[in-house]
Amino acid sequence: MEPQFGNYQDEIYLAALGGVLPSLPMTFAEWEARAQGALSASLFSYVAGGAGDEATQRANAAAFQRWGLIPRMLVGATQRQLSVELFGHTLPSPLFMAPVGVVGLCAQDGHGDLATARAAARTGVPMVASTLTVDPLEQVAAEFGDTPGFFQLYTPTDRELAASLVHRAEAAGFRGIVVTLDTWVTGWRPRDLATGNFPQLRGHCLANYFSDPVFRSRLAKAPEEDPGAAILTWAQLFRSALTWDDLPWLRSLTDLPLILKGLCHPGDVRRARDAGVDGIYCSNHGGRQANGGLAALDLLPAVVEAADGLPVLFDSGVRSGTDVVKALALGATAVGVGRPYVYGLALAGTDGIVHVLRSLLTEADLLMAVDGYPTLDSLRAEGAVRRI
Repeated sequence: MEPQFGNYQDEIYLAALGGVLPSLPMTFAEWEARAQGALSASLFSYVAGGAGDEATQRANAAAFQRWGLIPRMLVGATQRQLSVELFGHTLPSPLFMAPVGVVGLCAQDGHGDLATARAAARTGVPMVASTLTVDPLEQVAAEFGDTPGFFQLYTPTDRELAASLVHRAEAAGFRGIVVTLDTWVTGWRPRDLATGNFPQLRGHCLANYFSDPVFRSRLAKAPEEDPGAAILTWAQLFRSALTWDDLPWLRSLTDLPLILKGLCHPGDVRRARDAGVDGIYCSNHGGRQANGGLAALDLLPAVVEAADGLPVLFDSGVRSGTDVVKALALGATAVGVGRPYVYGLALAGTDGIVHVLRSLLTEADLLMAVDGYPTLDSLRAEGAVRRI
């Protein structure tokens, strides 16, 4: 039987009858406010901030208010089916955790990547693990349990190093490679500039590089012996401005599903599809990289049409279970959440992430029940959602 995520609500009400109230808040605004007190000022700013005056970041979240669901009655939606097929895996829900390059620093014990992977194991919600982690990718993958995990690649300029990272991810058991396209240069981020906060330049979240045999071969001394030189080498190798000419090489690196992250223009989607990628990831990096753009959600329908049947992953601006449902109604195969789960991590580690994920899924499940959409197919049918 399909899991009924709405049952989490019953657990909370029943516990309250015994005098036990939730220790963690229930909404994004409260998660964010509490996390601000749990994280250092510079780290919170790094997670919460965006590019420029953050207009695109705000637009991402506001876009969900411009789409409305149309209720359908008398359909008997007593059982909802939220499972999805993604790259050969049956997932209990269409939710996944988007890559966040400083998530490792956001846990109170400094091992947030491992905590996130454990939350994936407990919930069945996949984690897309960033290249930038506190703990090596092999240790992160070891915590996934039966939940498939995906490895997000920031493609370095050194092709041998890129191949090494991908092959390590394969060997560790990751089930797909997500190539981020929009971070070959760092966007203009006033909040981070004001505090001089670039964690990787301080040596944070570089475990995958410092543990990599190819990277280490590029150093005169081991990273533990001369961390400054290792950081400088990382900075020199990190940024690769990929072009379409690089796509055949990327495709040749692995037989795992290859997903391109950052595609928002239908022409780019069609070109990627024709080049043999396995999935499209519609995202504007949550507004962290480029300001002045359109909300990712408003671009999603055209991306889905251009994908022509390829799976379309989506993130940017997702703050609630209602947002998840709207993105699914607009055609997303799977929907990624970023800042909310990071805030849950900051508040209570793995338990905090699990609470946030279950809250999002409960809201999504109950909304589909009340509005009369028992399946994802029914939600995606014509007339389920309308622009306000």
